[in-house]
Amino acid sequence: MRAEIGIIGGSGLYDMAELVDRQDVTIETPFGEPSGPYVLGTLRGRAVAFLPRHGVGHRISPSELNFRANIYGMKTLGVTAILSASAVGSLKEEYRPLDIVIPDQFIDRTRGRVSTFFGRGLVAHIAFAHPICPVLAGIVAGAGEVAGAAVHRGGTYVCMEGPQFSTLAESVLYRSWGGDVIGMTNLQEAKLAREAEICYTTIAMVTDYDCWHPDHESVTADQIIQNLVKNAAAAKAVLREALKRVPREPRACECAHALRSALVTAPELVPDAVKRDLAPIVGKYMPAEAL
Repeated sequence: MRAEIGIIGGSGLYDMAELVDRQDVTIETPFGEPSGPYVLGTLRGRAVAFLPRHGVGHRISPSELNFRANIYGMKTLGVTAILSASAVGSLKEEYRPLDIVIPDQFIDRTRGRVSTFFGRGLVAHIAFAHPICPVLAGIVAGAGEVAGAAVHRGGTYVCMEGPQFSTLAESVLYRSWGGDVIGMTNLQEAKLAREAEICYTTIAMVTDYDCWHPDHESVTADQIIQNLVKNAAAAKAVLREALKRVPREPRACECAHALRSALVTAPELVPDAVKRDLAPIVGKYMPAEAL
């Protein structure tokens, strides 16, 4: 079974009960195990692959996520667009708990996470100035407005390591940088999706004001969980509306050809094992005999 659109569910969004003809699919990847089985099915006439980012029962912390396996699995299923729902803290007064932000930029504050499929004898330098697919982001923002959500278009997502929340000094610093929301997961997904030539956008669901706000000096998991339940319902409404708007192939955005000028290593010099592992991603740019 194949899928067109991938949905990655973050904290609070662990299932898409609306999917019909559901089928759990376990995928083995060269990078290890994904967060769990992919749930394949149909929603609003589109073939969808759903993956709960943190696993069933929320068992995997942000620092433990196997981002490469998660995105590689989506690629092998045929996914060309990923809608990623995530819980975030707000760094601006106007982005209130239960609002949705569709960011278009990232700042990386993670440490030591693997964020590329490449290496081991195959070098690629992907363009990443604009890390979110503008077409997909516009579709999701429009869908959110139709669904009645309080949606904010654009902004910068600060991706921190976690699993601890920010110190007050860090929260104030990120605000001074112009950060809009803060989370722990989406940057690596965006990088790997771009390398895999998959359109990607974030649906950032605000749960709290982070600790910079005088009313949120001590952000707790309990406070966030209360808002996660409300956010999950809103996210599902946005996703349902967005699915019918996502364009089918051929795609007009640059995401579809992101590797075209990024691969540096001559195909004949790439180790055979790397060619086999990355065939779903680089196959169309290397001659058949090179694979």
